[in-house]
Amino acid sequence: MAINVYLNFNGNCREAAEFYAEVFNTEKPEIMTFGDSPQNPEYTLPEEAKDLVMHTRLNILGSNVMFSDVFPGSPFILGNNVSLAAVSDNEEELKSAFEALKVGGKVGMELQETFWSKCYGSLKDKFGIEWQFSHEGEEA
Repeated sequence: MAINVYLNFNGNCREAAEFYAEVFNTEKPEIMTFGDSPQNPEYTLPEEAKDLVMHTRLNILGSNVMFSDVFPGSPFILGNNVSLAAVSDNEEELKSAFEALKVGGKVGMELQETFWSKCYGSLKDKFGIEWQFSHEGEEA
């Protein structure tokens, strides 16, 4: 299981990711926007969200650093916009760590299958640290 840094931005994620790619001489980031994701017919995606970055990542000096914009209306606090992403191809390992960290914490999203991951969830642990869990493997 790897732990990756996940940085959130308030509408300027694309600019930041492209800047860091240039600074660290990495490949240009592949960017998935909220508008690129499958749409729920019961929920209309706000126009201001369509071009915002839902996810991108860079390999910076051997470490994966992931980036996204916060969804319009979601809280953004400069300085608290970092979370840790536990990424593994071992679903049981993810579930075990998620269950242990949620004790005394607050679950943002229970572990579940999403269009990008076989098993994804998020929580804030009892120390206030934001965590994301994602199964990453051939089946995802």
